[in-house]
Amino acid sequence: MDLKQIYEYTVNGNAAKVKELTQQALDEGVPPGEIVTKYLIPAMGEVGDRFERNEFYVPELLIAARAMQGALALIKPLLSESDIQSAGKVAIGTVKGDLHDIGKNLVAMMLQGAGFEIVDLGVDVAPDKFVEAVKNSGAQVVALSALLTTTMPAMKTTIEALKAAGLRDKVKVIIGGAPVTQRYADEIGADGYAPDANSAVRKTKELL
Repeated sequence: MDLKQIYEYTVNGNAAKVKELTQQALDEGVPPGEIVTKYLIPAMGEVGDRFERNEFYVPELLIAARAMQGALALIKPLLSESDIQSAGKVAIGTVKGDLHDIGKNLVAMMLQGAGFEIVDLGVDVAPDKFVEAVKNSGAQVVALSALLTTTMPAMKTTIEALKAAGLRDKVKVIIGGAPVTQRYADEIGADGYAPDANSAVRKTKELL
């Protein structure tokens, strides 16, 4: 089979085809790690590049990410620790009081597509939950999302909670969401700000 098709169908967001070809590749004995590193991760990189060039928009990002996740669902159980080098671990969530998750989910999917391990804490996440996640998972990056100006202060509270727990110097904090700005990131002492999912991936790589 032509493995390059896994790459092409992922870029085009054809989830059914990606799943079918991934299963076929696994049945033919292609190493699971190879499918991830040679086809799925590069495909999501291409999707991100097209987004930056305004050739793709959020819907295309989402369908490509979903296609990739379908393939990963088949591959993950077969991966041994040595198969694939994780790019790092990210604890991500929408801050306390905020129930919006589309942006957060998209960032999580794009990070996963770039080879990061994701600890998705969901929405309305209290500061102590982020602290707990860092302690338990060893995440190196904490990604905070907010879609409401009224919930943005919870980002600051979360950074303070990480400080109080003695973890602030062990993790990088990146923030994003519609009302969030670089200036606000500087103000509350975050390590980075990302205006969209693709820049969140780039920023996370930079910080690590």
